[in-house]
Formats: sequence, C-alpha cells, structure tokens
Amino acid sequence: MADKNGGSAVCPGSYDPVTFGHLDIISRAARVFDKVVVGVVDQPVRKKKTVFTADERVAFIEAETAKLGNVQVKAFDTLLVAFARENGARTIVKGLRAISDFEYEFEMNQLNRKMDPNIESMYLMSAPEYSFLSSSGVKELAMYGGDMSGLVPDVVAGRLQEALKR
Repeated sequence: MADKNGGSAVCPGSYDPVTFGHLDIISRAARVFDKVVVGVVDQPVRKKKTVFTADERVAFIEAETAKLGNVQVKAFDTLLVAFARENGARTIVKGLRAISDFEYEFEMNQLNRKMDPNIESMYLMSAPEYSFLSSSGVKELAMYGGDMSGLVPDVVAGRLQEALKR
C-alpha cells in the first residue's frame, strides 16, 4: 500500500441501508486519504423517510469499518460543504454507478463548488459487482422477502427485513 498523504475526506450519504457498494467506496477512500469521515445525512432531502434512524445507520457503518483505523462515522444535518469544513476535509468522495448518478452528482458538484471552491469532489467508479446495487433496490428486496446476501451485511439484512415486513 502506498503512503497516504491525501489529508481528510468526507464520504456523505443517507446509507439507508448501508450496502457492500457503500462499504467498498469507503474502504477505497480510506486507502487514499489519511482520514475519512463518513457523513450520514440525518434526514435526506431526496428521500421521504428513512427506515433506520441516523444513530442506527452510524452504528451499522461503525461496525463494518472498525477494522479501518482511519475512518470515523458521524451524522450531520448541515450543508455538505459546512460538514466537510467542520471536519477539516478538503475532498468529498462519492461513488458513481451509472450515467443517472453522474447527472445528479454533476449538479451537486457545481453547487458545492459555488459554496466553497476550495473543497474538491472526487468520484470513484463502482466496482463491477456493485454497479447495480442501490439502497432503494435492497429495501424493495427486503419488503418482498428477497435474498440480500452479498448485498448488505447480515445484521443489516436481518434488521431491514424486520423493519419492512409486509
């Protein structure tokens, strides 16, 4: 592994629920940056209501990233650039799966640059095995009793099926 000299970054998201795709992006960012703060959006604007509370989502991610010594997980309810500044991060790291992700992220990047041109956005392409994976897809699987193995950690799968039983 190369020496990290990348400073601090934030990996924001709703993580409702956290998937192996999210965890892949977080672990890859942790190899590049000295410190990665996973920012769990308390009440996402784009989503109606979350299945799990921010504290539950933080706990799931903390359990899965405990072996990564340079990752912290925090809930936030401010503008992303303000959260990045508060945590000494000069980079926002996000994953991209498809063109539809790019369109949304391009717009968000432009707004973030307008608010703070000193904070850069970095996008990591999804690993091929996770390119189809989304939290909303996992929730739909859980609602209908589908197999979530290989998509989310076991503890998340169990809690999700409890929460979304029809």
